[in-house]
Amino acid sequence: MKILSIDIGGTNVKIKVSDQNEVRKFPSGKELSAHQMVRGVQELAKDWSYDVVTVGYPGPVARDKILKEPVNLGKAWTEIDFAAEFGKPTKLINDAAMQALGSYEGGRMLFLGLGTGLGNALIIDGVIAPMELGHLHFKKKKSFEDFVGARGMERLGKKKWQEAVFEVVHSLKAALIADYVVLGGGNAKKLTQLPDGCRLGNNENAFIGGFRLWQDQEK
Repeated sequence: MKILSIDIGGTNVKIKVSDQNEVRKFPSGKELSAHQMVRGVQELAKDWSYDVVTVGYPGPVARDKILKEPVNLGKAWTEIDFAAEFGKPTKLINDAAMQALGSYEGGRMLFLGLGTGLGNALIIDGVIAPMELGHLHFKKKKSFEDFVGARGMERLGKKKWQEAVFEVVHSLKAALIADYVVLGGGNAKKLTQLPDGCRLGNNENAFIGGFRLWQDQEK
């Protein structure tokens, strides 16, 4: 079974198919609608063959349905039927959960994506639990995301932002009893050192997560 994995970001939509090494992308941005995304992917992947599709969406997802319109994209995302649009069986997953699944190496793993906001997911013995921790209250009437997201880095400066990352990682790792933490997202590489019990993820792992979603069907 050939799987097309789609990683939707605020800057680019990136795609990869499971039997190819090449990653392709096109710009996304605040005007990109769900239908435009589908058409862009179909055009970009027109010379690829694939049987099923995974869509990694930057927002809350439950039971293959988008729950909220995106913050950094266009409109009309909550009602679209991706399976009908692609004409292929399609699974929908939060983008942080998709990268988490691709980074998973067993046990109880917390994934934190340091980007525009704070992506997060917990995997317990292979079961994914997507979460929306970023908007929870942290301190000074601000959320976790306000401290470790892009706004936090801009407000605090890199040194204090890194200190906030260490504090947030320590708090969430303890609260969720995680065996280890994987730090992904574009800003993770800006850390000069890592908190204890952490390792860096890789954006390429999002595609691996998209492929792994279909593993049970391949057995």
